[in-house]
Amino acid sequence: MIVCMLTWEYPPRIVGGISRHCFGLARALSKRGCEVHVVTLGFPDAPSSERVENVNVHRVLPEVGTTGFLSWVLLFNNSMSSYVTKLRKQIGFDVVHSHDWLTIPSGLAVSAILERPLVITFHSTESGRSLGSFTAESFTIEGIESSGIEGASRLVVASRSMMEEVCGRFKTPQEKVRVIPNAFDLQAPRPSVDVTKIREQLGISPSDRVVLCVGRLTPQKGVEFLIQAAPEILKQHPDARFVIVGDGWARASLQGTAKSLGVDNRTVFTGFVPEDVLSSLFSMCAALVVPSVYEPFGIVALEGMAGGSPLIVSQTGGLAEVVEHEKTGLWVYPRNPKSIAWGVDRILSNPELSKQLVENARAALTTRFTWDAVAVNTIGVYEEARKAG
Repeated sequence: MIVCMLTWEYPPRIVGGISRHCFGLARALSKRGCEVHVVTLGFPDAPSSERVENVNVHRVLPEVGTTGFLSWVLLFNNSMSSYVTKLRKQIGFDVVHSHDWLTIPSGLAVSAILERPLVITFHSTESGRSLGSFTAESFTIEGIESSGIEGASRLVVASRSMMEEVCGRFKTPQEKVRVIPNAFDLQAPRPSVDVTKIREQLGISPSDRVVLCVGRLTPQKGVEFLIQAAPEILKQHPDARFVIVGDGWARASLQGTAKSLGVDNRTVFTGFVPEDVLSSLFSMCAALVVPSVYEPFGIVALEGMAGGSPLIVSQTGGLAEVVEHEKTGLWVYPRNPKSIAWGVDRILSNPELSKQLVENARAALTTRFTWDAVAVNTIGVYEEARKAG
């Protein structure tokens, strides 16, 4: 089967979980005998076309520049559509696979031009990302989502909660939606790093126990509730050091909250960090907290599992499906600093529990969250889409 995969981010462009998801899926599909062509955005110093691990990667640029976000999205979709239209002279695609709303316009166009079925993976929805606070831009994005749902032969989501969200919000028939969880490649080489050096770079002393949080600094990630929990955690564990990895428009506000609570001297905002540094942080942290208030899946939880991080996650969305309470991690209530403080205290106070959770989580990765299983199920969806027309 020949697959045209459309995604706005793909390595080396890594902004969120979509890039990692598409990279893992494309490689796994290739190993299963699919010919995969990923059409994505250009990136500085990355070749316009290359073959990486048997995946054909094509990078395009918008035809003209623009300062408006939605205009930029529509322009790069037009560039993608034009590029695939030229590719069809050489390649007979069987299915088109778009990822999230950002490539729905090109997905719909390419599907119509090629007369091939469209599959769309929804990694989140605008309603969820905006937490219900809609702007004119949000209404436009939801309109694009709606058009994709209408035009696609099949939809893929990563969790049951996401399926309920898509079906409820857009009145989508459940028989059109398939749940395929994300995965993590345990066989991929992990970078070797000097933990002592990284501690020095980030100003973390050898005696500090790292409480890690990784994600975009936006309200949906709930980082403010971890910061609000910090004073209570420090009462019980004065050696705790809060390391916040990621960036976003809420960063200044979060730093202000840490200062107003008097915990700024125990909190490090790193911004984005290289993959080797992030991998090291996962392996050396005493606890990984994922305090999201909206999370369709939470791929950072899988990354933490692979890195050996004891997990504390909000009991919400896909996180509650990925992490089994008291077995592979702990659930805490969303938007609840006291509950987060309870979870962190439980992990930091119980080394044996922490060790057991890490061992169970790693075992889960080898059985529940493999890319081969994702590829097999995705190929099944492609076949369904082709039959559905």
